[in-house]
Amino acid sequence: MKKLLCIILVLMLALILLTSCGNNEQQQPAPEGQEASGEGIFPAIAKEDIKVGVIHIGNPADGSGYSFAHDQGIVAMQNALGLDDSQIIRKNNVNDTDPTATEAAMLECIEEGAHIIFGTSWGYMDTMEALAEEYPDVIFSHGSGYKSNDRNFNNYFGRIYQARYLSGIAAGLKTESNLLGYVAAMGKDNSEVTGGLNAFAMGAYSVNPEAKVYVKVTNSWYSPEEETNAAKALIAEGCDVIAQHCDTPNPQLEAEKAGVFGIGYNSDMSKDAPKATITSAVWNWGAYYTWAVEQVINGTWNSENYYGGMKEGMVDISPINESIAAEGTAEKIEEARQSITDGTFNVFDGVIETNDGSTVGEEGKTLDDGTITGGINWYFKTVEEK
Repeated sequence: MKKLLCIILVLMLALILLTSCGNNEQQQPAPEGQEASGEGIFPAIAKEDIKVGVIHIGNPADGSGYSFAHDQGIVAMQNALGLDDSQIIRKNNVNDTDPTATEAAMLECIEEGAHIIFGTSWGYMDTMEALAEEYPDVIFSHGSGYKSNDRNFNNYFGRIYQARYLSGIAAGLKTESNLLGYVAAMGKDNSEVTGGLNAFAMGAYSVNPEAKVYVKVTNSWYSPEEETNAAKALIAEGCDVIAQHCDTPNPQLEAEKAGVFGIGYNSDMSKDAPKATITSAVWNWGAYYTWAVEQVINGTWNSENYYGGMKEGMVDISPINESIAAEGTAEKIEEARQSITDGTFNVFDGVIETNDGSTVGEEGKTLDDGTITGGINWYFKTVEEK
Protein backbone atom coordinates (compact mmCIF):
# COMPACT_ATOMS: atom_id res chain seq x y z
CA MET A 1 0.00 0.00 0.00
CA LYS A 2 2.81 2.41 0.93
CA LYS A 3 4.51 1.65 -2.39
CA LEU A 4 1.27 2.38 -4.27
CA LEU A 5 0.78 5.69 -2.40
CA CYS A 6 4.36 6.73 -3.30
CA ILE A 7 3.75 6.03 -6.98
CA ILE A 8 0.52 8.06 -6.91
CA LEU A 9 2.27 11.00 -5.20
CA VAL A 10 5.11 10.97 -7.76
CA LEU A 11 2.64 10.98 -10.64
CA MET A 12 0.67 13.86 -9.13
CA LEU A 13 3.84 15.87 -8.60
CA ALA A 14 4.93 15.29 -12.20
CA LEU A 15 1.51 16.42 -13.47
CA ILE A 16 1.68 19.59 -11.38
CA LEU A 17 5.16 20.40 -12.67
CA LEU A 18 4.16 19.85 -16.30
CA THR A 19 1.07 22.04 -15.93
CA SER A 20 3.09 24.73 -14.19
CA CYS A 21 5.73 24.79 -16.94
CA GLY A 22 3.09 25.02 -19.66
CA ASN A 23 1.29 27.89 -17.94
CA ASN A 24 4.55 29.69 -17.25
CA GLU A 25 5.28 29.88 -21.00
CA GLN A 26 1.89 31.50 -21.70
CA GLN A 27 1.84 33.86 -18.73
CA GLN A 28 5.23 35.57 -19.08
CA PRO A 29 4.66 39.18 -17.95
CA ALA A 30 5.00 41.87 -20.61
CA PRO A 31 8.17 43.98 -20.44
CA GLU A 32 7.88 46.93 -18.09
CA GLY A 33 5.92 49.80 -19.64
CA GLN A 34 4.34 47.61 -22.30
CA GLU A 35 0.95 46.03 -22.65
CA ALA A 36 0.65 42.36 -23.47
CA SER A 37 -1.14 41.90 -26.76
CA GLY A 38 -0.48 38.65 -28.53
CA GLU A 39 -2.44 39.89 -31.58
CA GLY A 40 0.38 41.44 -33.58
CA ILE A 41 3.89 40.57 -34.74
CA PHE A 42 5.71 42.87 -32.32
CA PRO A 43 5.18 43.57 -28.61
CA ALA A 44 3.31 46.71 -27.62
CA ILE A 45 5.27 49.91 -26.95
CA ALA A 46 4.29 52.43 -24.34
CA LYS A 47 2.98 55.60 -25.99
CA GLU A 48 5.51 57.78 -24.20
CA ASP A 49 8.39 55.60 -25.47
CA ILE A 50 7.55 55.25 -29.16
CA LYS A 51 9.63 57.06 -31.74
CA VAL A 52 8.51 57.63 -35.33
CA GLY A 53 10.82 58.36 -38.25
CA VAL A 54 9.67 60.01 -41.48
CA ILE A 55 11.68 60.55 -44.66
CA HIS A 56 10.62 63.47 -46.90
CA ILE A 57 11.73 64.06 -50.48
CA GLY A 58 11.20 67.80 -50.01
CA ASN A 59 10.87 70.20 -47.10
CA PRO A 60 7.48 70.52 -45.34
CA ALA A 61 8.44 74.09 -44.49
CA ASP A 62 7.66 74.96 -48.12
CA GLY A 63 4.07 75.14 -46.90
CA SER A 64 2.45 73.40 -49.86
CA GLY A 65 2.65 70.28 -51.99
CA TYR A 66 3.68 66.69 -51.38
CA SER A 67 6.02 66.78 -48.39
CA PHE A 68 3.87 69.41 -46.71
CA ALA A 69 0.80 67.17 -47.08
CA HIS A 70 2.63 64.18 -45.59
CA ASP A 71 3.92 66.25 -42.70
CA GLN A 72 0.44 67.56 -41.99
CA GLY A 73 -0.54 63.89 -41.70
CA ILE A 74 2.30 63.28 -39.23
CA VAL A 75 1.19 66.29 -37.18
CA ALA A 76 -2.42 65.02 -37.23
CA MET A 77 -1.20 61.64 -35.96
CA GLN A 78 0.88 63.33 -33.28
CA ASN A 79 -2.09 65.33 -32.04
CA ALA A 80 -4.49 62.39 -32.19
CA LEU A 81 -2.20 60.13 -30.16
CA GLY A 82 -0.70 62.78 -27.89
CA LEU A 83 2.95 62.34 -28.91
CA ASP A 84 5.66 64.83 -28.04
CA ASP A 85 7.73 66.60 -30.74
CA SER A 86 10.81 64.73 -29.50
CA GLN A 87 9.17 61.45 -30.54
CA ILE A 88 9.10 62.43 -34.23
CA ILE A 89 12.34 62.12 -36.23
CA ARG A 90 12.15 64.03 -39.51
CA LYS A 91 14.63 63.74 -42.36
CA ASN A 92 13.95 66.34 -45.05
CA ASN A 93 15.18 66.89 -48.60
CA VAL A 94 16.24 63.25 -49.06
CA ASN A 95 16.67 62.64 -52.80
CA ASP A 96 14.81 59.43 -53.66
CA THR A 97 17.07 58.79 -56.65
CA ASP A 98 20.11 58.63 -54.34
CA PRO A 99 20.17 55.25 -52.52
CA THR A 100 23.18 56.30 -50.41
CA ALA A 101 21.41 59.39 -49.09
CA THR A 102 18.22 57.41 -48.57
CA GLU A 103 19.98 54.70 -46.59
CA ALA A 104 21.89 57.25 -44.50
CA ALA A 105 18.67 59.05 -43.54
CA MET A 106 16.98 55.80 -42.50
CA LEU A 107 20.00 54.60 -40.53
CA GLU A 108 20.00 57.91 -38.67
CA CYS A 109 16.37 57.28 -37.74
CA ILE A 110 17.29 53.82 -36.46
CA GLU A 111 20.23 55.19 -34.45
CA GLU A 112 17.88 57.74 -32.90
CA GLY A 113 15.58 54.93 -31.76
CA ALA A 114 12.79 54.88 -34.37
CA HIS A 115 10.41 51.95 -33.98
CA ILE A 116 8.65 52.68 -37.29
CA ILE A 117 9.95 54.63 -40.30
CA PHE A 118 7.68 56.10 -42.96
CA GLY A 119 9.31 56.55 -46.38
CA THR A 120 7.06 58.93 -48.26
CA SER A 121 8.39 58.72 -51.82
CA TRP A 122 8.32 55.97 -54.47
CA GLY A 123 12.12 55.88 -54.86
CA TYR A 124 12.69 54.86 -51.22
CA MET A 125 11.14 51.44 -51.85
CA ASP A 126 14.19 49.29 -52.64
CA THR A 127 16.27 50.75 -49.80
CA MET A 128 13.45 50.15 -47.33
CA GLU A 129 13.11 46.58 -48.57
CA ALA A 130 16.83 45.91 -47.97
CA LEU A 131 16.96 47.58 -44.56
CA ALA A 132 13.85 45.70 -43.42
CA GLU A 133 15.83 42.48 -43.82
CA GLU A 134 18.82 43.92 -41.99
CA TYR A 135 16.80 45.40 -39.11
CA PRO A 136 13.93 42.96 -38.45
CA ASP A 137 12.87 44.74 -35.25
CA VAL A 138 12.22 48.07 -37.00
CA ILE A 139 9.03 48.60 -39.04
CA PHE A 140 9.47 50.12 -42.50
CA SER A 141 6.31 51.58 -44.03
CA HIS A 142 6.56 52.77 -47.63
CA GLY A 143 4.29 55.37 -49.21
CA SER A 144 3.12 54.14 -52.64
CA GLY A 145 5.04 51.38 -54.40
CA TYR A 146 4.18 47.70 -54.42
CA LYS A 147 6.76 45.80 -52.33
CA SER A 148 6.22 44.38 -48.85
CA ASN A 149 7.02 41.40 -46.65
CA ASP A 150 4.99 39.56 -44.04
CA ARG A 151 6.66 41.11 -41.01
CA ASN A 152 8.18 44.59 -40.90
CA PHE A 153 7.78 46.10 -44.38
CA ASN A 154 4.46 47.24 -45.87
CA ASN A 155 3.19 49.84 -48.31
CA TYR A 156 0.42 52.40 -48.03
CA PHE A 157 -1.44 54.49 -50.55
CA GLY A 158 -4.97 55.54 -51.33
CA ARG A 159 -7.66 55.75 -53.97
CA ILE A 160 -6.58 59.18 -55.11
CA TYR A 161 -8.16 58.38 -58.47
CA GLN A 162 -11.54 58.98 -56.78
CA ALA A 163 -10.57 62.57 -55.99
CA ARG A 164 -8.97 62.92 -59.43
CA TYR A 165 -12.28 61.99 -61.07
CA LEU A 166 -14.10 64.69 -59.11
CA SER A 167 -11.46 67.28 -59.95
CA GLY A 168 -11.77 66.32 -63.63
CA ILE A 169 -15.44 67.27 -63.49
CA ALA A 170 -14.45 70.76 -62.30
CA ALA A 171 -11.90 71.08 -65.12
CA GLY A 172 -14.20 69.74 -67.81
CA LEU A 173 -16.92 72.22 -66.91
CA LYS A 174 -14.50 75.16 -66.74
CA THR A 175 -12.50 74.83 -69.96
CA GLU A 176 -13.41 77.02 -72.92
CA SER A 177 -10.65 75.81 -75.25
CA ASN A 178 -11.51 72.15 -74.51
CA LEU A 179 -7.80 71.61 -73.83
CA LEU A 180 -6.79 70.54 -70.34
CA GLY A 181 -3.12 70.38 -69.36
CA TYR A 182 -1.64 67.81 -66.97
CA VAL A 183 1.88 67.98 -65.54
CA ALA A 184 2.84 64.37 -64.76
CA ALA A 185 5.85 63.24 -62.73
CA MET A 186 6.15 59.94 -64.59
CA GLY A 187 5.03 58.46 -67.90
CA LYS A 188 2.57 55.82 -68.96
CA ASP A 189 4.47 52.95 -67.34
CA ASN A 190 3.82 54.27 -63.84
CA SER A 191 0.34 53.20 -62.71
CA GLU A 192 0.24 55.58 -59.75
CA VAL A 193 0.49 58.61 -62.04
CA THR A 194 -1.36 57.19 -65.03
CA GLY A 195 -4.30 55.89 -63.00
CA GLY A 196 -4.88 59.35 -61.54
CA LEU A 197 -4.44 61.04 -64.91
CA ASN A 198 -6.95 58.69 -66.54
CA ALA A 199 -9.46 59.21 -63.74
CA PHE A 200 -9.10 62.98 -64.20
CA ALA A 201 -9.67 62.63 -67.94
CA MET A 202 -12.69 60.37 -67.38
CA GLY A 203 -14.19 62.85 -64.93
CA ALA A 204 -13.79 65.64 -67.48
CA TYR A 205 -15.25 63.42 -70.22
CA SER A 206 -18.33 62.69 -68.11
CA VAL A 207 -19.38 66.34 -68.30
CA ASN A 208 -17.58 67.45 -71.47
CA PRO A 209 -16.87 64.74 -74.09
CA GLU A 210 -15.11 67.33 -76.30
CA ALA A 211 -12.36 68.04 -73.76
CA LYS A 212 -8.89 66.65 -74.49
CA VAL A 213 -6.10 66.23 -71.94
CA TYR A 214 -2.55 67.09 -72.95
CA VAL A 215 0.09 65.60 -70.66
CA LYS A 216 3.71 66.71 -70.14
CA VAL A 217 5.98 64.28 -68.26
CA THR A 218 8.84 65.62 -66.10
CA ASN A 219 10.34 62.20 -65.25
CA SER A 220 10.91 63.35 -61.67
CA TRP A 221 8.85 63.18 -58.50
CA TYR A 222 10.27 66.50 -57.37
CA SER A 223 11.61 69.01 -59.87
CA PRO A 224 10.36 72.57 -59.37
CA GLU A 225 12.01 73.89 -62.55
CA GLU A 226 10.70 71.09 -64.78
CA GLU A 227 7.22 71.41 -63.29
CA THR A 228 7.25 75.12 -64.11
CA ASN A 229 8.49 74.52 -67.66
CA ALA A 230 5.92 71.79 -68.30
CA ALA A 231 3.08 74.07 -67.21
CA LYS A 232 4.34 76.86 -69.45
CA ALA A 233 4.51 74.50 -72.43
CA LEU A 234 0.96 73.26 -71.86
CA ILE A 235 -0.35 76.81 -71.59
CA ALA A 236 1.44 77.62 -74.85
CA GLU A 237 -0.43 74.68 -76.44
CA GLY A 238 -3.72 76.40 -75.56
CA CYS A 239 -4.62 74.57 -72.35
CA ASP A 240 -6.78 76.80 -70.16
CA VAL A 241 -6.94 74.51 -67.11
CA ILE A 242 -3.70 73.04 -65.71
CA ALA A 243 -3.81 69.96 -63.48
CA GLN A 244 -0.83 68.16 -62.00
CA HIS A 245 0.69 65.08 -60.43
CA CYS A 246 3.89 66.69 -59.13
CA ASP A 247 5.14 68.00 -55.83
CA THR A 248 5.18 71.79 -55.98
CA PRO A 249 2.44 74.38 -56.60
CA ASN A 250 4.45 75.77 -59.52
CA PRO A 251 1.96 74.68 -62.23
CA GLN A 252 -0.76 76.55 -60.35
CA LEU A 253 1.45 79.62 -60.06
CA GLU A 254 2.09 79.53 -63.80
CA ALA A 255 -1.62 79.16 -64.50
CA GLU A 256 -2.36 82.23 -62.42
CA LYS A 257 0.40 84.24 -64.14
CA ALA A 258 -1.04 83.30 -67.55
CA GLY A 259 -4.62 84.13 -66.57
CA VAL A 260 -5.85 80.54 -66.90
CA PHE A 261 -7.07 78.08 -64.27
CA GLY A 262 -5.82 75.05 -62.43
CA ILE A 263 -6.42 71.91 -60.40
CA GLY A 264 -3.91 71.46 -57.57
CA TYR A 265 -2.61 68.32 -55.91
CA ASN A 266 -1.50 67.01 -52.51
CA SER A 267 -2.64 70.00 -50.47
CA ASP A 268 -5.14 72.79 -51.07
CA MET A 269 -3.28 75.04 -53.52
CA SER A 270 -5.88 77.81 -53.56
CA LYS A 271 -3.72 79.57 -50.97
CA ASP A 272 -0.84 79.58 -53.48
CA ALA A 273 -2.83 80.60 -56.55
CA PRO A 274 -6.24 81.90 -55.36
CA LYS A 275 -7.15 83.39 -58.74
CA ALA A 276 -6.45 80.15 -60.62
CA THR A 277 -6.98 77.05 -58.50
CA ILE A 278 -10.55 75.77 -58.78
CA THR A 279 -9.96 72.86 -56.42
CA SER A 280 -7.20 70.37 -55.52
CA ALA A 281 -7.08 66.58 -55.17
CA VAL A 282 -5.84 66.28 -51.60
CA TRP A 283 -4.51 63.64 -49.21
CA ASN A 284 -5.34 63.17 -45.56
CA TRP A 285 -2.27 61.11 -44.71
CA GLY A 286 -3.13 61.42 -41.04
CA ALA A 287 -5.79 58.74 -41.53
CA TYR A 288 -3.05 56.20 -42.21
CA TYR A 289 -0.32 57.53 -39.92
CA THR A 290 -2.65 57.51 -36.92
CA TRP A 291 -3.85 53.99 -37.72
CA ALA A 292 -0.32 52.63 -38.22
CA VAL A 293 1.34 54.18 -35.15
CA GLU A 294 -1.61 53.20 -32.99
CA GLN A 295 -1.09 49.60 -34.11
CA VAL A 296 2.56 49.74 -33.08
CA ILE A 297 1.66 51.19 -29.68
CA ASN A 298 -1.04 48.57 -29.09
CA GLY A 299 1.08 45.65 -30.29
CA THR A 300 -1.37 44.84 -33.08
CA TRP A 301 0.90 45.56 -36.07
CA ASN A 302 0.46 42.75 -38.61
CA SER A 303 2.22 44.19 -41.70
CA GLU A 304 -0.92 44.52 -43.84
CA ASN A 305 -0.82 46.97 -46.74
CA TYR A 306 -3.15 49.98 -46.60
CA TYR A 307 -5.31 51.35 -49.40
CA GLY A 308 -7.94 53.84 -48.25
CA GLY A 309 -10.27 56.09 -50.20
CA MET A 310 -12.85 58.83 -49.76
CA LYS A 311 -14.99 56.58 -47.58
CA GLU A 312 -12.10 56.21 -45.11
CA GLY A 313 -11.26 59.91 -45.24
CA MET A 314 -7.89 59.24 -46.91
CA VAL A 315 -8.50 61.30 -50.08
CA ASP A 316 -10.80 64.12 -51.14
CA ILE A 317 -10.89 67.42 -53.00
CA SER A 318 -10.51 70.81 -51.39
CA PRO A 319 -13.50 73.19 -51.25
CA ILE A 320 -14.59 74.47 -54.66
CA ASN A 321 -13.49 78.03 -55.39
CA GLU A 322 -16.96 79.22 -56.28
CA SER A 323 -15.68 82.59 -57.49
CA ILE A 324 -13.98 80.97 -60.50
CA ALA A 325 -15.64 77.56 -60.90
CA ALA A 326 -18.20 77.05 -63.65
CA GLU A 327 -21.83 77.25 -62.61
CA GLY A 328 -23.18 73.92 -61.38
CA THR A 329 -19.73 72.47 -60.57
CA ALA A 330 -20.43 71.76 -56.91
CA GLU A 331 -23.71 70.00 -57.74
CA LYS A 332 -22.14 67.76 -60.40
CA ILE A 333 -19.27 66.86 -58.11
CA GLU A 334 -21.58 66.04 -55.21
CA GLU A 335 -23.62 63.76 -57.42
CA ALA A 336 -20.49 61.83 -58.46
CA ARG A 337 -19.13 61.81 -54.90
CA GLN A 338 -22.30 60.17 -53.62
CA SER A 339 -22.16 57.39 -56.21
CA ILE A 340 -18.49 56.72 -55.42
CA THR A 341 -18.91 56.61 -51.65
CA ASP A 342 -22.04 54.43 -51.77
CA GLY A 343 -20.28 52.01 -54.12
CA THR A 344 -22.63 52.32 -57.09
CA PHE A 345 -19.80 53.78 -59.19
CA ASN A 346 -16.10 52.88 -59.01
CA VAL A 347 -14.50 55.13 -61.69
CA PHE A 348 -12.84 52.26 -63.62
CA ASP A 349 -16.10 50.47 -64.39
CA GLY A 350 -17.03 48.54 -67.51
CA VAL A 351 -15.26 48.71 -70.87
CA ILE A 352 -12.84 51.65 -71.13
CA GLU A 353 -11.51 52.96 -74.44
CA THR A 354 -7.83 53.84 -74.62
CA ASN A 355 -6.10 56.38 -76.86
CA ASP A 356 -4.61 53.69 -79.10
CA GLY A 357 -8.03 52.31 -80.02
CA SER A 358 -7.94 49.27 -77.75
CA THR A 359 -10.14 48.62 -74.72
CA VAL A 360 -9.64 47.46 -71.15
CA GLY A 361 -12.12 46.15 -68.62
CA GLU A 362 -15.30 44.15 -68.97
CA GLU A 363 -18.98 45.05 -69.05
CA GLY A 364 -20.52 44.78 -65.60
CA LYS A 365 -17.14 44.61 -63.83
CA THR A 366 -14.64 47.09 -62.39
CA LEU A 367 -10.84 47.00 -62.38
CA ASP A 368 -9.47 45.37 -59.24
CA ASP A 369 -7.07 47.11 -56.84
CA GLY A 370 -4.07 45.19 -58.13
CA THR A 371 -4.68 46.39 -61.67
CA ILE A 372 -5.33 49.97 -60.57
CA THR A 373 -2.14 50.14 -58.50
CA GLY A 374 0.12 48.21 -60.86
CA GLY A 375 -1.47 47.59 -64.24
CA ILE A 376 -2.73 50.89 -65.66
CA ASN A 377 -0.12 51.42 -68.35
CA TRP A 378 -2.43 52.98 -70.91
CA TYR A 379 -4.02 56.37 -71.49
CA PHE A 380 -7.75 57.10 -71.67
CA LYS A 381 -9.02 57.91 -75.15
CA THR A 382 -8.98 61.70 -74.64
CA VAL A 383 -5.34 61.83 -73.38
CA GLU A 384 -2.43 62.85 -75.58
CA GLU A 385 1.22 63.05 -74.48
CA LYS A 386 3.02 66.19 -75.62
